[in-house]
Amino acid sequence: MLIDNHGRPINYLRLAVTDRCNLRCFYCMPEDGLNWLSRKELMSYEEMLRACTLLVSMGIQKIRITGGEPFVRKDIMSLLTSISELKGLDELSITTNGVLTAPYVEQLKNIGVKSVNLSLDTLDAGRFFAITRRDEFAAVMATLDELLKHDIEVKINAVVMDGKNTQDIIPLVELTKELPVSVRFIEEMPFNGDGHIYTGLNWDHIRILDTIKEHFPEIKKIEDPAYSTAYNYHVPGHKGDVGIIAAYSRTFCGTCNRVRITPQGTLKNCLYDNGVLNVKDLIRAGKSDADVKESLLIAFNNRVKDGWEAESLGSTGIHESMATIGG
Repeated sequence: MLIDNHGRPINYLRLAVTDRCNLRCFYCMPEDGLNWLSRKELMSYEEMLRACTLLVSMGIQKIRITGGEPFVRKDIMSLLTSISELKGLDELSITTNGVLTAPYVEQLKNIGVKSVNLSLDTLDAGRFFAITRRDEFAAVMATLDELLKHDIEVKINAVVMDGKNTQDIIPLVELTKELPVSVRFIEEMPFNGDGHIYTGLNWDHIRILDTIKEHFPEIKKIEDPAYSTAYNYHVPGHKGDVGIIAAYSRTFCGTCNRVRITPQGTLKNCLYDNGVLNVKDLIRAGKSDADVKESLLIAFNNRVKDGWEAESLGSTGIHESMATIGG
């Protein structure tokens, strides 16, 4: 088992396979997109698989594939299949916006993917277009239908944005009445990639919960799974449940069990740090497995206490896009 310098287990890797995305959600990137990484700058599938193999051998038990949007990268199923076969890996999951995902759902089921996080900030097609700048609402809903049809656990991730989709909080909770989904409301974070300085949060986890309680006073707190980033709740009589993630307030840092690798191979011990090691560079330099593992262990033994400390170390106040970090 991997243990960091604060006594926290590390058993969860979030691997971003691309910075590219087929949506342009305003809270993630500018309308014109980003300066995409070149093919050479991205980790190859072989490099990603080697990194995953080493980390699983060190104690990583869960891998989540993120982006950008994972399914815009060519032949993504070949990588997913290879990762799913790693001995010692207990869980492979995916975060997707659902635009291109529906045709792959059966294959995901076949390789053992049991859980998918689906980004969906609204159930209104017009607001979906306003938020994402793309007319893809129907495609995302088709993916939701396919996931449920194949009995894959679905967590719907909705970023709560002042003046944009707060009217969707209650309809999304109502979705859990008939569908066995977990709807997770996420505090808006500063990773929009447009160069402006983030000025604060109007809808924190407390305000989100208070809004839900106004309409569902019977909602009850339920037990949070180990290492959960969400506070979890259930409305009696509903098939699904509700989670609230304090992503900006960062109240869950004390039990953080995850690390990230960006599309260009940068290891991030924390969402808010600037990167602590480049795994791709080590691999391309011809380092042995033992050398790469040693470098990883050094990085894991120098983790910051929480996201506030990470942000304070060398931060300019201007944040890159979530697409380049890995969702």
